[in-house]
Amino acid sequence: MKTEKFTATNTAMLLIDHQVGTLSWCRSIPQELIRNNTRALARTAKALGMPLILTSSMEEHAQGPLIKDLEEIAPEEHARRVKRSGVVNAWDDPDYKAAVMATGRKNLIMAGLTNDVCVVYPAMSAVEEGFNVQVVVDAGGSPTQISDETALRRMERAGVTLTSTTQLIAGLAGSWASESGAKLIQIVLEEVMAHLGK
Repeated sequence: MKTEKFTATNTAMLLIDHQVGTLSWCRSIPQELIRNNTRALARTAKALGMPLILTSSMEEHAQGPLIKDLEEIAPEEHARRVKRSGVVNAWDDPDYKAAVMATGRKNLIMAGLTNDVCVVYPAMSAVEEGFNVQVVVDAGGSPTQISDETALRRMERAGVTLTSTTQLIAGLAGSWASESGAKLIQIVLEEVMAHLGK
């Protein structure tokens, strides 16, 4: 099955429930790695002028507010975030789905916390409705390794493409020598490579 190449002009970035509480629940990969990769994705969307949609769930409860990094990188998108009242599948929230539809993009990049609850369902729902979806696995995580692996296998079987932060950004860059590519390699160096081994 041939899928359309994801580019800055045909793709939207969806960051789901990167909240203080949900981050603290992740044990499948290091939490700092999730934070850095999420920063890289948000910065990539801003650098390329891609639609960036943020959403949160029950901020006043255990999930807490979105991580501060997102407000710093994307203040306007943070102010417009879709604050869900507890709907697990963000795709089922009318305001969230309307925000995605308003982008006019059929290619969706998704990442969130946690993979086994907050990402798996909207990713599969979007694929069911004809969207091309890439889930950035290392910009999210789950409470356990088995729950993460199960969610990833389930998404892949449903037609979701799994990717990593650097793999995704490299694909969007196309060439590091281009004007946009030069911006993206800087993001990768600062947010990903600078933290390797730490």
